[in-house]
Amino acid sequence: MDLIGFDLARLAPLLAAPVVGSWLGVLIRRLPRGAPVALARSRCEACGTVLGPLELVPLLSWLWLRGRCRHCRATIDRFHVAIELAATGVAAWAVWVAGDDTLRAWLGCGLGWTLLALAWIDLEWFILPDALTLPLLLGGLAATWLAEPDALADAALGAALGWLVFAAVAAGYRALRGRDGLGGGDAKLLAAAGAWLGWQALPEVMLLAALAALGVVGTVRLARGQTSNGGKLAFGPWLALATWLVWLYGDMPG
Repeated sequence: MDLIGFDLARLAPLLAAPVVGSWLGVLIRRLPRGAPVALARSRCEACGTVLGPLELVPLLSWLWLRGRCRHCRATIDRFHVAIELAATGVAAWAVWVAGDDTLRAWLGCGLGWTLLALAWIDLEWFILPDALTLPLLLGGLAATWLAEPDALADAALGAALGWLVFAAVAAGYRALRGRDGLGGGDAKLLAAAGAWLGWQALPEVMLLAALAALGVVGTVRLARGQTSNGGKLAFGPWLALATWLVWLYGDMPG
C-alpha cells in the first residue's frame, strides 16, 4: 500500500497536467485581450456555441471529436491540444528530475506551467502580464520558504536585484538608442527568477537566456537569408527557458 501511495503521489502532477494545460490555454487566449478568464463559459471559436462538459475533457475530447466542433464541424484550433501536451511535458520533466522529492516536483510544475504561459503570451503579444509575473515572484518566495527556509533572504535579494539589474539595462538602452528595447515585464520576470533561484543564479539565467535568444534568432534569420537585425524580439520566452533549466538542474537558493 505504501508503494501504491508513493506511485500515486508521483503520478498526481501528470494526471493534473492536461487539466492545467486547458486552463493555461484560457489564460493565454483571454488575458492579453482583457477578456474574462474565470467566469466566462467556453465556446466554439467558429459558431459560438457553449461547450458542454464532455467537449471540454483535455486531450480526450479533441480525439473523440476528431478535431472538429460537434455543432458546426469547424476545425478546432490545434493550439488547445498543443498547450495541454506542453503542460503535460512540463510535468513529466519536473517529476523525472525531482525523483522522490514530491514537493520539489509540484513546485517545479507550478513554476514550469506559469513560465509556459508567460512565454507563449510574450511570443504572441510581446507582453508579460503582471497578473502572472507578480504572483510568480511571490510564489518563488513562498517556494523557497517551504523548501529551504534558510535561503529566503537570498531569494528576496534575488528578486530585488533581478528587477534592478534589468531596469538599469532597459534605462541604459533607452538612453543610448532613444527608444525602448526591453519591457518592464522582462524586469519583473527576472525578479521572479531571482525569487525562485536566489541572487547567485541571476548571471547564469541572463547568460543562458541571451545565448538561447541569439542562437535561435540567428539560426532562423540565416535559414531565411535575412541580414538585417531589425524587428521585435520577445525576450521573455528565453528568460523563462533559462529560469526553468536552472531550477531543474541548478541548486536551490543558498
